[in-house]
Amino acid sequence: MNETIKIVSPHKSGTVRDASGAILTIPDSWMFLKAGDSGLTRKVTAGGLYWRVQIRKGRRDISLGVWAPKETIENAIIETEKVRSTESYKKSIASAKIRRDKKQESYAEQFYFEVRLFLSFAECYKEYEDTMARAITAHAIPIGSGTVARTETIPIEERAAKAVIAWMRHQTTGYDTMKIPRVKGKRREVRRMLAEASMELLSNYRRGDPISPGCPLRCAITAKNRDSANSFNV
Repeated sequence: MNETIKIVSPHKSGTVRDASGAILTIPDSWMFLKAGDSGLTRKVTAGGLYWRVQIRKGRRDISLGVWAPKETIENAIIETEKVRSTESYKKSIASAKIRRDKKQESYAEQFYFEVRLFLSFAECYKEYEDTMARAITAHAIPIGSGTVARTETIPIEERAAKAVIAWMRHQTTGYDTMKIPRVKGKRREVRRMLAEASMELLSNYRRGDPISPGCPLRCAITAKNRDSANSFNV
């Protein structure tokens, strides 16, 4: 067993594959800890002997969990549960949740107004602007959603603009059912073309032009207006 190996990928039952492609047999004395509890995982990996199981999804490496000695994981579980059962820990968790909720509420409100600033519909379409901004915010800002709204590496106004185009791509075009050839750059090209079409569609609402009943954006906004699940209170 090579104890220096840390990152592996799934393989057949009882084995994993390392970065070089070699097949490794999982020791009988090991057990698997699924990803999801970061505190517990940190305690296990602090022991230094583990294999982290990862898969590639798009441009990201996703951790499925870790293989480690059964004794290490069981001890980590006992220690973690002991800490989490104390009153001080429970109070700190409750306080942290309140802080997170307040921060999330503030961000949601800020993001909603940034979306409206980007839309900037004519006065006659302000109700549509509000409905659309609420729907996009409700979809984009949840923690863990993986949307562009959760990306802190770009300014919030840019996040809002990208979130609008992404929402329109799924709500007003046939992108989700398109059969795009598996050619490098083709999907990016299609998304660029759809983004240009979306911007042209938005320009009609910004100018206050008459909108036909069959307009895909109007239909999407009307549908969201009827869907109370997409409501967002400011």
